Amino acid sequence: MPKGLYIHVPFCVRKCRYCDFFSVTDLTLAEDYAHALIRNIKAYGETFDTVYFGGGTPSLLTAGQICNILSAASITANAEISMECNPNSVNKKYLSELRQTGINRLSFGIQSLSSSELHALGRLHDSGKAVAAVENAHSAGFENISADLMLATPGQTMPSLNDTIERLCRLPLTHISAYMLKIEKGTPLAADEKLLQTLPDDDKEAEMYLLTVNLLNENGFAQYEISNFAKAGRECRHNLKYWHCEEYLGIGTGAHSYLNGVRFEVPKNLNNFINSERQQTIITDSAPGSLSERLMLALRLKEGFPISEAGEYANKLTAAAVPMEKAGLLKILEDRIALTPEGFLVSNEIILRLTCLTS
Repeated sequence: MPKGLYIHVPFCVRKCRYCDFFSVTDLTLAEDYAHALIRNIKAYGETFDTVYFGGGTPSLLTAGQICNILSAASITANAEISMECNPNSVNKKYLSELRQTGINRLSFGIQSLSSSELHALGRLHDSGKAVAAVENAHSAGFENISADLMLATPGQTMPSLNDTIERLCRLPLTHISAYMLKIEKGTPLAADEKLLQTLPDDDKEAEMYLLTVNLLNENGFAQYEISNFAKAGRECRHNLKYWHCEEYLGIGTGAHSYLNGVRFEVPKNLNNFINSERQQTIITDSAPGSLSERLMLALRLKEGFPISEAGEYANKLTAAAVPMEKAGLLKILEDRIALTPEGFLVSNEIILRLTCLTS
């Protein structure tokens, strides 16, 4: 059965103020890194029906490098091949070249269409560049385009969020991912007391999330996961593999995999990855796919979890879900338990309570 392929590209022009992901700014290593990706993809010998270039900033690679990397993989016909892009790192020429490589889905890290909010986050682009990037991508022939939207950022208000969403919905987008900003220890944003004081409080965060769900739904973007919304048939097939607990291979420093019944990760060491004949891996879970894990992942999806898959724990799950249904946090739909938007706001607590019943 074809698997998903995740390719991690760790290069960035500079790190955003909120980001704690592994990344480097030495772009002179990009060509050597691309060769290492190619070497490792060939070594595993798998076949893929989804490919996802994540980062970092994959759009810092040349179209030629992307083409060579894809040529090394065995990819099925009609595969979904996605790439994350920074609006600041693409132009019409690059996007046209990229369309010829086989990439058929783009995901732009827009985050906001308020230039002041973008500045607070440390993003390199402004709202004009974000809009132009999407429009240029569409002109280049991309019909499946996603945008990232960040909620509860410094200085964000209900009106500014409403404005960003309405403007995004007027663009030729098929998918929007809306994430709550998480303040990570050790990041520049976490140390900026002045900006932290402008963050929305918990109640406002909840209002912002529900506003996002409602506005996107009104504009044809149906929610299918806690943070993801898509027009009909445009759900991200690659990410659905994660939530359906399906296998995928991760290539690149810091990449994670679920392959041949084992979860493993690649150490975050760029030089080791480049210089090793085969990427080094560390097993993180030798027996994945447990009931509690499948329940946890499925409850992130609007479709929810099939109660029948709980086996001997089905009655316990249903009994625990009934009061949560009465509180409007989830729905019990024939054979499924599915969270509501209000439930998604407290999903960690709900998932913890329900998974505790399956062991």
